[in-house]
Amino acid sequence: MATSSLHSLLLNRHHNHLNHHLPDSTTTFSAPIFLKPASATTTTTSLSSSSTISTTPPTATTSSSSSSSYSSPTVTSQPISFDLLEQHLSDQNFHQADEETRRLLIVLAGESAQKRGYVFFSEVQFIAAADLKAIDELWRSYSDSKFGYSVQKKIWQKVNKDFTRFFLKAGWMKKLDTEVEQYNYRAFPNEFMWELTKETPEGHLPLTNALRGTQLLRSILSHPAFEGDEEEGEEIIVILEERKIL
Repeated sequence: MATSSLHSLLLNRHHNHLNHHLPDSTTTFSAPIFLKPASATTTTTSLSSSSTISTTPPTATTSSSSSSSYSSPTVTSQPISFDLLEQHLSDQNFHQADEETRRLLIVLAGESAQKRGYVFFSEVQFIAAADLKAIDELWRSYSDSKFGYSVQKKIWQKVNKDFTRFFLKAGWMKKLDTEVEQYNYRAFPNEFMWELTKETPEGHLPLTNALRGTQLLRSILSHPAFEGDEEEGEEIIVILEERKIL
């Protein structure tokens, strides 16, 4: 399956959502310019490791609020390869690795996502935990644990699951040179950081589509694949508090 680059787009609905999470009353955000989903094709994926993929996708009933409900899909075993993702990461080609990650999520989400060219937040639940963990482990392994979904989740938890603060920590937003404190999304792809350096923020990659709001990213970070990370984080905090380090 081919992928396409992301594009810049103004989205007032998501901008309004972000303003509910402003760090203080003096901070404002410009309308976001963010991520475009990859387009789908019918190319065949090479086969190696096993995973289950929905071959009979759930049907969607879309309401005026853009929410969708799904019936449980019929699942058939179909292997999928993570070799290309590993190759890009091994070569430190993080831009291509980001594109391949997006392609894999679309494939793993099922036929409807493939035809559509992007993943609905309600389809994330159908992605096998083993597959999300495999993607995350590859990102962490080739970035000295600086990139990956589990890294992003820990940052998200540290900011009390406030997405505006998360976007700032992960470097997805930038401060504008204005008299009033303002922030805006980085423009894809030139303003994002595709190299692993000391200046690259933790959790900066992989990117997740935020054009339709934060529900997709929330679904990924809340996936059962990363449930242990939340428990581990809470346990560490308790230990540090007991030792009076915090």
